[in-house]
Amino acid sequence: MDAFEAPLLSSGIRFICGVDEVGRGPLAGPVVAGAVILNPADPIDGIDDSKKLSAKARERLASEIKNRSLAWATAYVLEAEIDEINIYQASRKAMILAIEKLGIRPEHILSDAMPLPGYGIPYTAIIHGDALSASIGAASIVAKVERDAFMVRMDALYPGYGFAKNKGYPTPAHLDALTRLGVCPIHRRSYEPVRAVSQRQT
Repeated sequence: MDAFEAPLLSSGIRFICGVDEVGRGPLAGPVVAGAVILNPADPIDGIDDSKKLSAKARERLASEIKNRSLAWATAYVLEAEIDEINIYQASRKAMILAIEKLGIRPEHILSDAMPLPGYGIPYTAIIHGDALSASIGAASIVAKVERDAFMVRMDALYPGYGFAKNKGYPTPAHLDALTRLGVCPIHRRSYEPVRAVSQRQT
């Protein structure tokens, strides 16, 4: 998981930021990005693509990452803006916002597939980066834990959709609830089948 970090560290670069987003596919809720600058002198065992880890492992690792990394941050882009600018641009914006919230300015960015031209910091966009880079994997874990916790809170505000369980993804139960209950404030109206249900409500 350090194949991309090791050459950068050997070249004298100290602050390598991994950045990733979570939540492109859900019908509801924000897209959340994480940005992490790991401490090369304090490696954390077990970091991997957040999707490959259990919820318990993610929560444990997220705590370790926050306590032991040099810097970390998360950023949200909410559903209304996703509808306005599209999910690709919203994901890119969330990543940049997370990087800008770090207390340390990165010297190089490793992103999960997202090109970041014109941002002013050298970057490497890595396909499946969350499974290949510890920095990106750490960012994916922090973002996933943050977004999951947010959706659990939304379940209490908007009961019936199962957000605590499905996290806004289009599971059969969520789709059934959407048909029965209609669209709630955190649904993404540009996404099918939310758009279809929204049109029937108007």
